[in-house]
Amino acid sequence: MKILVINCGSSSLKFQLIDSDTEKCLAKGLCERIGIEGSMITYAPEGGEKKKTETPMPDHTEAIRLVLEALADPETGVVKSLDEIGAVGHRVVHGGEKFAESVLIDDEVLKAVEECNDLAPLHNPANLIGINACRRLMPDTPMVAVFDTAFHQTMPQEAYLYGPPYEYYKNYKIRRYGFHGTSHSYVSKRAAEVLGKRYEDLKVIVCHLGNGASISAVKNGRCVDTSMGLTPLEGLIMGTRSGDIDPAIIEFIAHKEGKDIDGIMEMLNKKSGVLGLSENLSSDFRDLEDSYNKGEERGIRTIQTFCYRVAKYIGSYVAAMNGVDVICFTAGVGENAPLVRNTVCGYLGYLGVTLDQEANHKRGEDIVISTPDSKTTVMVIPTNEELAIARETVRLV
Repeated sequence: MKILVINCGSSSLKFQLIDSDTEKCLAKGLCERIGIEGSMITYAPEGGEKKKTETPMPDHTEAIRLVLEALADPETGVVKSLDEIGAVGHRVVHGGEKFAESVLIDDEVLKAVEECNDLAPLHNPANLIGINACRRLMPDTPMVAVFDTAFHQTMPQEAYLYGPPYEYYKNYKIRRYGFHGTSHSYVSKRAAEVLGKRYEDLKVIVCHLGNGASISAVKNGRCVDTSMGLTPLEGLIMGTRSGDIDPAIIEFIAHKEGKDIDGIMEMLNKKSGVLGLSENLSSDFRDLEDSYNKGEERGIRTIQTFCYRVAKYIGSYVAAMNGVDVICFTAGVGENAPLVRNTVCGYLGYLGVTLDQEANHKRGEDIVISTPDSKTTVMVIPTNEELAIARETVRLV
């Protein structure tokens, strides 16, 4: 079966067509600047050349139409007919407490997803736009919603509750939800496969380190804690997000600089993290690593602070699970920054972690980077959220 995977943003749309029998990506691409002047579609068939085309995309329905047109193009397409697409898997960011697993999409599901819009106002409405556009153009094709939050719904109450009055949880469902769940699920399962061990027998910590970053604790196949919270702002220091802070900082800065709550949230989400720590040098770790290697204080300070926060979360999750068997690094930074992995693991001597430095500098493969005598296994597992969404879609249809 061929599965079309859609990841829809407010003005963008990423897609992949995956053959579920071979699990190979047949084609992938990106629609950018939807509803904005200068919109463009990038399309890359397997084994073919990447093609970029600037073309008007007034809305997501037109973007989906262009995607389907590219996939079935007589010269560069990978299907002869859209009938070959057996199902569509949609990434949906927030499922709240309503969805603990992926579901087939119907009108009732769409209504429930819309009710979660307050929890993810930037993401869920865009996800719904993509779903509705696909339903209009492919009315007879089954569709599945795969939620970023679903994997974390196995967290126990003591892990997801916050400290404000309980009425705020009862009235508004204010609690920890966590994100990147599709990635955490895929990577933790893949680690067990690579090691040849039963997923249900392992204690795994997954470090999804990218521009957005989160860590999860997966005990015996179930997520028991994760670093992002009600929103993706909580947890690690990230590309432009602050991560954990003393809440009183909000009041302090508001009074000092005359900012309102919107201004403060803009600062915490878009001007903080490694971008802010590096005095606006960059949110890209390649630039930060260059600065670090040059001996610049801002690069050194930023990478050390980021890595320290990662190591602290790992330690807290070792406590939450009463031990750990495997620590996995994944996503853009986790997969491609040996300096970050080495620095983080430098804090983990108490776990008996020792790194194989040659393995630590390899990229693009599932690999154990700890030495054979390391008491805790450390791995790099490239994430594949699209494949995970495709697998969930096949399972349901």
